Amino acid sequence: MALQCTPEIAIDEAELDETFVRASGPGGQNVNKLSTAVQLRFDARRSPSLPNAVAIRLMRLAGKRLTLDGVIVISAQQFRTQDRNRADARERLAALVAEAAVPPTPRRATRPTLASKKRRLDEKSKRGDVKRMRGDRGDG
Repeated sequence: MALQCTPEIAIDEAELDETFVRASGPGGQNVNKLSTAVQLRFDARRSPSLPNAVAIRLMRLAGKRLTLDGVIVISAQQFRTQDRNRADARERLAALVAEAAVPPTPRRATRPTLASKKRRLDEKSKRGDVKRMRGDRGDG
């Protein structure tokens, strides 16, 4: 079964590496006995499931979750059960990939209007007049 991120992008289970570790925080006696926290690893750089442009945007979006090898590490320990933490980590990875799949809209260059240029210059001259009026008081 594959992790469906967008209608076009699905990540194969074999590309995901999950390790279960002991969670920190509250949990009573269970916290020391069970490994409920999940570390989900996904190699974005070498993934055949992702188009190149999406992989580049994904690595940029991942930020501090990205290792030097291009592997995204997502830790989930919010819930008390392993299954819910696992599902949470997978959902977060899918959301990250879905966000990276949307290409950024290119910036369209615009020019300032004549009226805005005139307002700017009028404001500059007013500020200059105020500063000129302050003058040299001579009490220094």
